[in-house]
Amino acid sequence: MKECLKFYINGEWVDPAEPKTLDVINPATEEPCAKISIGSKKDVDKAVAAAKKAFDSYSQMSVDDRIALLTKITEVYQSRYGEIAEAITMEMGAPAKLAQMAQAAMGVAHLGTTIQILKDYKFEEQRGTTTLRKEPIGVCGFITPWNWPMNQIMCKVAPALAAGCTIVLKPSEEAPLDAYILAEIFDAAGVPKGVFNLVNGDGPGVGSAISSHPDVDMVSFTGSTRAGILVAKAAADTVKRVAQELGGKSPNIILDDADLKTAVTGGVLGVMQNSGQSCNAPTRMLVPAGKHDEALKIAKAAAESVKVGDPNAEDTTMGPVVNEVQYNKIQGLIQKGIDEGATLVTGGTGRPDGLNKGFYVRPTVFGGVTNDMTVAREEIFGPVLAIMPYKSEEEAIRIANDTVYGLSGYVQGEPAHANKVAAQIRAGQIHVNGAGPDLNAPFGGYKQSGNGREWGPLGFEEYLETKAVLGANAA
Repeated sequence: MKECLKFYINGEWVDPAEPKTLDVINPATEEPCAKISIGSKKDVDKAVAAAKKAFDSYSQMSVDDRIALLTKITEVYQSRYGEIAEAITMEMGAPAKLAQMAQAAMGVAHLGTTIQILKDYKFEEQRGTTTLRKEPIGVCGFITPWNWPMNQIMCKVAPALAAGCTIVLKPSEEAPLDAYILAEIFDAAGVPKGVFNLVNGDGPGVGSAISSHPDVDMVSFTGSTRAGILVAKAAADTVKRVAQELGGKSPNIILDDADLKTAVTGGVLGVMQNSGQSCNAPTRMLVPAGKHDEALKIAKAAAESVKVGDPNAEDTTMGPVVNEVQYNKIQGLIQKGIDEGATLVTGGTGRPDGLNKGFYVRPTVFGGVTNDMTVAREEIFGPVLAIMPYKSEEEAIRIANDTVYGLSGYVQGEPAHANKVAAQIRAGQIHVNGAGPDLNAPFGGYKQSGNGREWGPLGFEEYLETKAVLGANAA
């Protein structure tokens, strides 16, 4: 069992202020795979002090030197790529192929995108006799989740480093191993002391200490809406900038002129990827009422093609969910769907056949769902799809927007038609006809899906303040 008992503070691996440990559970085996230390406010104070001290010099580092540093980080990351993918599979259950091709890959992708942005970015702009300057915001506290752990660390850390900020990171205690490797990568790449600091721990002990710390200038949180509210409340007293990427219940409108088989199959597989543990998963599928029954047949076949099992097996396409708490929550919501009268098309409660250990969930599809049902309202965060019939396009748009969330949306149909509908969906990112991710496109939500944006140039600018220097170029 791997032991990760130290924190990375001020360029050194140090013991926690108070010894307290936690087992990291492999969700495929339900057995401990590693042990970490759980930090406290004292550890956060130490890390923030190091970051604050380092900011004075690091914020003045030239753009060329920051590009060189990020390039070196990328080189060292690639040398540890396989270990990162293996750690993600072990800590949160992503199938090995997904961990290799997507989970670990997003770390390199965000670094590459950030380097290009930094090369092109103009930090000064002249407006008459006033100079506008973009400057790093300061010490950034990052609180990241377990579902796409490296992606959600690096989409914060890379632009913050590029902007000239310093960092205190609390990764999820459920999936901390990839972050531990990342700290080793930063150390090997020569990141200056105090610029990046890692403190493991839980939300009450470390997350709240970061959020409320008077010397943290910005806190960026990815996780549930419930936890995001707590972060914002803790940050309010110090009036720091708060960026939140929170929950979602994304609609997937399949228009009457869409290829039904392609659209439904893609929608189902999009939900099942990563065991349904993606905040932007298309978990509400809206289909024309006259095609509802046909859509259920297609969805059943697609869901039953998913191979659930050992994440290290070659043919596995879906692994377990992250832990017992999540497993039990999902089971309860599946039962709620049955109790409230939705049609269980496939899946249901319990583990898939042949699996008697591990937090494995049956790929589940409900049909005949109405928008007042729990499975249509709550973020399940598991491999559960709700298919909802609609009688008119106006009704589909109304249902799509009738949610407290607004992270993502999906529209499928004839391109011009789909784009017209996409313009009416209140969400931060809309995928038309199966469009995949764009690393330069801003990612973030409307309503209770959060505020602020990540990814690309707009994500980079989250870590900058704007200074106006009046009369700097007056004649």
